[in-house]
Amino acid sequence: MAGNPRNGRPYRRLVAHVKALGMPCARCGGYINPDLDPRSGWSFTLDHIVPLSRGGSLLDPANARSMHRRCNSARGNRTGTTAPQRTSRKW
Repeated sequence: MAGNPRNGRPYRRLVAHVKALGMPCARCGGYINPDLDPRSGWSFTLDHIVPLSRGGSLLDPANARSMHRRCNSARGNRTGTTAPQRTSRKW
């Protein structure tokens, strides 16, 4: 397959479908404003429940959910949705 599959019509269709559902962020539960600039940390991104790097399907709707860009970046390729435990800097 030539090119990046994330630029293909099936992927764009999946992103549009999940975005149109208007679901809150799967990580923090906050509202995702669909009109924000895509570069904003609070904008919509498609998150894969099972990360692609761990064998998750790119185009499976059951593997896709809404997430803020910053929440998705913070999650990385971990499989959980909760924020990692933070420790105090005063130890």
